[in-house]
Amino acid sequence: MNIRKTLVIEEIVETDEFGVACDPLKRMAALAVLQNPFTDTDADDLSVLFEMGAELGERLAGKIMERLGSAPTGYGKAAIVGTGGAAEHGAALLHPGLGKPVRAAIGGGKALMPSNVKVAAAGAAIDLPLGHKDEAWAFNFIDTMTLCIADAPRANEIVLCVGIAAGTRPRARVGEGPRP
Repeated sequence: MNIRKTLVIEEIVETDEFGVACDPLKRMAALAVLQNPFTDTDADDLSVLFEMGAELGERLAGKIMERLGSAPTGYGKAAIVGTGGAAEHGAALLHPGLGKPVRAAIGGGKALMPSNVKVAAAGAAIDLPLGHKDEAWAFNFIDTMTLCIADAPRANEIVLCVGIAAGTRPRARVGEGPRP
């Protein structure tokens, strides 16, 4: 695996969009910019990406947990595939292998880990979806972290993102599940 660089982004929200104080929400994301071994290739066997996803899930979640400083409540994952690749390359990193090591790092994770994948040029933003790690119907924890890297992904790269949150959306007040 050829990683060009990694980043850790920390965001602490202390007021809502109108300036009303809220319980602090910490969102963190760890990103890896890696070479896509399937650039300009139409391959059916993407299993090498499954293994890379598992390794990166452990590495990136570990970087976040070293810095989070409080109990994780939510998580998510995303990938931006450079224009020489296919969305399925990002999906192969995210789905078969990445979740298990992230769940191990946070000590749980019964709920589906929300995800997002797209193909785009360098500097494109992606919305990394976040959801409660154990309760899929915990609406107050459904959130988003928008991420981008100015020089990535290059056409032959993938930006892999793992996000972990500690807290709910600012002043969340929509409830814990669907209405009867």
